[in-house]
Amino acid sequence: MVEFFGVTFLPASKEWFSGIISYPILLVFQIVIILLMAQVATDITKGTGRFSRSSYVTAKNLRIFGSIYLDSMILRYIIRMYIYPEERWTGGCIPIFFHWVLATFVLPWGNWKKVSEELETEEK
Repeated sequence: MVEFFGVTFLPASKEWFSGIISYPILLVFQIVIILLMAQVATDITKGTGRFSRSSYVTAKNLRIFGSIYLDSMILRYIIRMYIYPEERWTGGCIPIFFHWVLATFVLPWGNWKKVSEELETEEK
């Protein structure tokens, strides 16, 4: 909305857009990620579908990936605050915060898979 319609109630593009990926490509990736997250949540809620199947290996890999991802984004935030102290605490950090959201989606998903695997084992 900021990029195409010039709305003023959202932060300026420079606050959330790093410029590493062109905006049209970034938008496509964001839409794909949102659709994937919606499918994961739907599958888990319904208990059916590809993403609802439990696997110890998948759960472990999701927890490892989520932990590394979140830790690296926390480190990225710390480094940014060190390099740009005038922007403390939130200046230019919107992309980092959204990566935290993505990482905190992966971590509970990995824990859910672990718990559901444990419950399936107990039922047997």
